[in-house]
Amino acid sequence: MNLHEYQAKRLFADRGVPVPKSQPADSVGDAVAAAEVLGGDRWVIKAQVHAGGRGKGGGVKLVDSFAALRDEAARLLGSRLVTPQTGAAGLPVHQVLVEQPTEIARELYLSVLIDRRSERLTFLASDAGGMDIEAVAASEPRRIIRVGVNTAAGLQAFQCRYIGFRLGLEGRQSRQLQQIMFALQGLFLDSDASLIEINPLVVTSGGDLLALDAKLHLDDNALYRHADLAALRDPTQEDAREAAAAEHRLNYISLDGDIGCMVNGAGLAMATMDLVKLHGGEPANFLDVGGGATAERVAEAFKLILSDDKVAAVLVNIFGGIVRCDLIAEGIIQAVRESGVAVPLVVRLEGTNAEQGLALLNTSGLDLLAEQDFDSAAEKVVRAARGESK
Repeated sequence: MNLHEYQAKRLFADRGVPVPKSQPADSVGDAVAAAEVLGGDRWVIKAQVHAGGRGKGGGVKLVDSFAALRDEAARLLGSRLVTPQTGAAGLPVHQVLVEQPTEIARELYLSVLIDRRSERLTFLASDAGGMDIEAVAASEPRRIIRVGVNTAAGLQAFQCRYIGFRLGLEGRQSRQLQQIMFALQGLFLDSDASLIEINPLVVTSGGDLLALDAKLHLDDNALYRHADLAALRDPTQEDAREAAAAEHRLNYISLDGDIGCMVNGAGLAMATMDLVKLHGGEPANFLDVGGGATAERVAEAFKLILSDDKVAAVLVNIFGGIVRCDLIAEGIIQAVRESGVAVPLVVRLEGTNAEQGLALLNTSGLDLLAEQDFDSAAEKVVRAARGESK
């Protein structure tokens, strides 16, 4: 789960991480009121969406009058912001952040994440912070500083000093960096985060460090322990089908192809998508109904796939281990009858009660192909999506 910048900055401030004074607003009037509270005659207005590259998409503007602030707030609120990370459809802007401007001397980068190779918490830093940090990482990887944290000992002061030295920080700046890094480690562990990022972490004209931006990703699997953080979820920033899938405990990810896939088990789902691509097709989604799938969940999963207009054919690939194939077949029949499927459907069943399940499908009177061979099922669904004969 992602948080908005203003939400992450509140958590930063609670931990002592220095952030600019700012206030969120969800209307033009609130934006003007926020500027009045902040004071001054210049402000930065930022669109609040779950995507990076907002500046490149026109989502971050410096304004020098209340009139200009009103215009920018009116332009952003209710719009869809398109950035390099959102795709062509963009994301809806329901809130903006009005912030005091900062005189910047240098832009740095700092983040903390889990390095799964070393199985450690890892800090990344660079002296090339800003909008193009991804390009820097690709073209100049030596400018990315990496420090792994020992699981038992935790972050050490010498590691903070090392990063500070590599970033060219001295004196109080190095001490401020240490304070920030320890605060981020505490926030990361206490909130069950998967990523915390400050880009840019700036050195102000006065020589102090300031988190000019804030990104915080939380582990969905741990949200049951954090009701306060779960309440910050903004479903408008998520794919509607993915959000609906989460409500039914389905693992769903939208993709760009036209062949809908419904599978039980993540490994089998990956293998299914690979085999579809091997036969020249393109998956429209990743959908894992889980090892303990029921007929009801299968029906909901089926409706979810069919809600995608670009789906030209559907492949259901079920291996019955814990789950019974005859129950899955009942769920498919129920979903097809309720949804009025207008695209070709190929169902492959194997494992527990597979023969009974295939018999149910073959005698259902529905227009579908029941298969027991994996490769044959994948080949037939690709041909069906192309409009070729079954």
